[in-house]
Amino acid sequence: MIKIAAVLTGDLIASTKASPSATDRAMDALSTAARRLSYETEHDTLFTRDTRFTRYRGDGWQIYLDAPNPVLRACLLLIASLRASDCGLSTRISAGMGTVTQLGRSGLSDASGDAFTISGHGLDGMPRSKRLIIHGSKRLMNWHTAIFDLADSQSRRWSREQAEAIALDLDPECPPTQAEMAERLGITRQALQARLSGAGRNFLSAALYAFESSGYPNEDFQ
Repeated sequence: MIKIAAVLTGDLIASTKASPSATDRAMDALSTAARRLSYETEHDTLFTRDTRFTRYRGDGWQIYLDAPNPVLRACLLLIASLRASDCGLSTRISAGMGTVTQLGRSGLSDASGDAFTISGHGLDGMPRSKRLIIHGSKRLMNWHTAIFDLADSQSRRWSREQAEAIALDLDPECPPTQAEMAERLGITRQALQARLSGAGRNFLSAALYAFESSGYPNEDFQ
């Protein structure tokens, strides 16, 4: 059997109009979120390896996920973390599902495999109307694409405050209770619930469960 992984390739939107410091802050926000995705949960290993966040050509970036099922959570956490920052920039993300031939020595500049090719080509060919897309070499179902389209539409509507709440809610490193989340954000629990509700948390939770429980096979037959 061949193990399937996920690669996320992205770039910042309208970065040429932003200051270098804003671009750097955006990359810092994405890098921090990528490090959180490397966390191993106590009961179920979702993210088992360093995601190897790598920056390309100033405004491009890429990360690696050892398993494909958490791909939606990863995309949403990256989007939310960036929106919650003070950089004022957004990102496009192309998720590629496939095999990985090699990861390289440290970053992903010398990595190779179907997942990298699929992800890169997906970003190059992404329609202007989209910011989030998924492609797979095998077994990609219509509902994968449909959920990504809905997540794209929903995440574009997040305010900065809603994104802050969603980023905490999605964080696999230290999932807090709502009371802890509210305290961390300096707001009441009722205000937190309003932010999460406005961000579509309940609907996104169902989509995340679908992806993480049976979303994409970890292995494929040769």
